[in-house]
Amino acid sequence: MAVVKENMYPKKILQYMEGYLVSKTLFAACELGVFDLLQDSQRPLATAQVAQALDSSEDGMDRLLSACAGLELLTTQHTTDGQVLYSNTEMSSMFLTKSSPRSLYHSIDYNSNTMYLCWHYLTNAVREGKNQYERAFGVNSKDLFEAVYRSDEEMVKFMRLMNSIWNICGRDVVTAFDLSPFKSIYDLGGCSGALARQCVQIYPDCTVTIFDLPKVVHMSREHFLSDDRISFHEGDFFKDSLPEADLYILARILHDWTDERNVELLTKIHQSCNPGGGVLLVEALLSEDNSGPLTTQLYSLNMLVQTEGRERKGSEYAALLTKAGFTTVHVHKTGKIYDSILALK
Repeated sequence: MAVVKENMYPKKILQYMEGYLVSKTLFAACELGVFDLLQDSQRPLATAQVAQALDSSEDGMDRLLSACAGLELLTTQHTTDGQVLYSNTEMSSMFLTKSSPRSLYHSIDYNSNTMYLCWHYLTNAVREGKNQYERAFGVNSKDLFEAVYRSDEEMVKFMRLMNSIWNICGRDVVTAFDLSPFKSIYDLGGCSGALARQCVQIYPDCTVTIFDLPKVVHMSREHFLSDDRISFHEGDFFKDSLPEADLYILARILHDWTDERNVELLTKIHQSCNPGGGVLLVEALLSEDNSGPLTTQLYSLNMLVQTEGRERKGSEYAALLTKAGFTTVHVHKTGKIYDSILALK
């Protein structure tokens, strides 16, 4: 038995070591437009047809399509003359095509062209304990979101990333608790407005305001949001005063910052919050014994290479909320990637 187990180790190590091969195969197929082409064609295509349509070498495309089929991102069928025809799987049609309302294309694009470059310097990040924007992009990260939003193009990419995440995961986190008693809601750092849209759809009697930096609000209005039920408030939630509201939403915000900055922000929210109101945190929670989930552990490394923060346990968020003055904290694990915490004043 010991020998059998020992023989399993090299395979597992190789799978971990070569994981980047899988991610880059997915990234390349999306960037080249493989899944969009197959979706639009409405029929299976041969390698030569895909290569010609996407201005690629036939040999290179043949290898890429074969690998995507091996990853179960494409299905194959063989013709009588020996050709292999490729089609999207149901999963690829749903999540990897730009036209799908549940598309993760823009999330994949951001992972490939921004996050992946920061991860190249993970070893440096571990040694130094700080993000790697300067090495990866040559920009100073003293002001974190000046680095994240280092150009209009990068800002739109980030907003599309968040848009794709909340289009898929938003309903789970805003229905973890009944938010209908909260009539005025401020989504702090609401970005593209995808989570705000989920709120007004599920709680039609609520008013939702996105509070974000002026340039983010401008981009949201121009590229993402046209819903009369959602309004905007321009500002910096660390520097500017917060309007009174029944509920404040912080979705994937606190994981960007240190404990000290988070207590500072949560204290401001507590002071501005109407009596009986509260704050909803949406984060990926680590287990209390630090045993996982693996996705969240990896996200925490991503926070190291990209931000000032980290992923935390539910009890750690509860401690931050209590320190800021909130008296009642409820933690709800959704069983999916993101969890919800509701704290009441």
